Amino acid sequence: MDPIPAVERQVAFDLARRAAVIAPAVLVVAYLFGGVDGLAGAAIALALVAANFVAGALSLQWAGRRGPKALAAVAVAGFLVRMAVVLGVILLVQNTVDKYWLLGVLVVTHVGLLIWETRHLSISLASPGLAPKPKQRWANFDGRATPATGSAVGPKMGEEL
Repeated sequence: MDPIPAVERQVAFDLARRAAVIAPAVLVVAYLFGGVDGLAGAAIALALVAANFVAGALSLQWAGRRGPKALAAVAVAGFLVRMAVVLGVILLVQNTVDKYWLLGVLVVTHVGLLIWETRHLSISLASPGLAPKPKQRWANFDGRATPATGSAVGPKMGEEL
């Protein structure tokens, strides 16, 4: 078993999952306002974003096992290669899809997904990666849940928080 958790892969696949969640809405809007060409551009952009995050995470995870020099080299070279692939795809399809939808969705989803993901990360060495979800239990019959730790009423007098 790997003593170091696969944090990069976990975060990247969570980003890809979130891209899949927003994809139907983005594609419908692109089709309504950009037609078939807008739909195609948005679909290609969403696929590029998800593939970029996953490829970056898997390459960094691979390089992390080989040492800090390999990690630095793969981080820089991998970024340049991934951006060259993105540029190549853009140049390849620029005359067949709506390039404004392609570029707009590409930029907005990259930034938007990263911002969305920051709300779900645990920036702690004790629990790196995605933040653990708090366990909840039912405290009463009115539907309000309280965390599983502590009592439903709160600390007793004299107890520290």
